[in-house]
Amino acid sequence: MATVATHEEPASRLSDIWWVYLLQGVAAIILGLMFLAAPDATLLTLVTFIGVYWLITGVFSFVRMFVDRSIPWFWSLLIGIVGVLAGVFVLRHPLLAAVAVPTTLVIIFGVQGLVMGALEIVGGFKGDGVGAVILGAINIAIGLLLLGSPVMAALAVPFVLGVLLLVQGIGLVIWAFRVHA
Repeated sequence: MATVATHEEPASRLSDIWWVYLLQGVAAIILGLMFLAAPDATLLTLVTFIGVYWLITGVFSFVRMFVDRSIPWFWSLLIGIVGVLAGVFVLRHPLLAAVAVPTTLVIIFGVQGLVMGALEIVGGFKGDGVGAVILGAINIAIGLLLLGSPVMAALAVPFVLGVLLLVQGIGLVIWAFRVHA
């Protein structure tokens, strides 16, 4: 008896799992509303989960040091130490971490904006055109804005996350019903 291979169209495969998009969209909407309604408690909870994740990742990195020879043991040791220390710090000082983690991210994004902006401007003068120079100037302005007041920018993180999650959630719910139809 011969078997016939059938190739499902991507649309039909998506319609079979439409509910996954729906659940992800509903979860994003709920988390977005939580960030907008109670940003401090939501951020504190999220940072606590990040602390647990870093702690577990650090411990597994120590284990990897002995069982995975594809990565030099020194890197696994270093990642393990940083992960465990970061996890313990976050779990012992969750309020401080709720300010420190977003502030650190804002500083990283600010520096990234400055570097990317400078590179875009240099590229613009080397032939990429006026658009690259304008984009570079915008990146530098955003970088300076973030670095000018990183704590204040970090305080906006829950609001920005809330809005982004709401938009993403609504989009996923609409996508789920469109794929299901």
